[in-house]
Amino acid sequence: MSVRDLIPWGRDNGNHVSSLLRDDDRDPFLSLHREVNRLFDDVLRGFGSGLPSFGSRSAFSAGWPSVEISDTDKEIKVTAEVPGLEEKDIEVLLNDGVLTLKGEKRSEAADKERQFSERYYGRFERRVPLGVEVKEDQVDARFKNGVLTVTLPKSEKAQSQVKRIAIKS
Repeated sequence: MSVRDLIPWGRDNGNHVSSLLRDDDRDPFLSLHREVNRLFDDVLRGFGSGLPSFGSRSAFSAGWPSVEISDTDKEIKVTAEVPGLEEKDIEVLLNDGVLTLKGEKRSEAADKERQFSERYYGRFERRVPLGVEVKEDQVDARFKNGVLTVTLPKSEKAQSQVKRIAIKS
């Protein structure tokens, strides 16, 4: 059996392909490529991509705000991008070894005539598990130009628990 036997319009049983089809629609591999792309688009549309959902201005995706985390021997530093917000719009909490960033981005104006917007508004909450004991009384949070930086110094106990393991070849 050949590949042409699997393609309905490739069989020569007297029914010829309609002239409405373009030449590239007759190519079985191009058609398969399009169908697979369509399938992935349909399936992945239901999953969060880590980006804000532009279809809804009232909800943020689970991955917002974007964060960078650096972990050294002495401290953990969490940097979050929160453009369009001010210090008063953000709350930083530390509870049971979890750093929580919460806040809300409000619409600047209630424009009823707006037809399209890719901006997003609403409440957000991002939790970052730390995994080590930190000096809670020395945690420092700074906000500048839409970037929040939280520095969490590790406790002496957490610093002493670090054990270097030699790698053998």
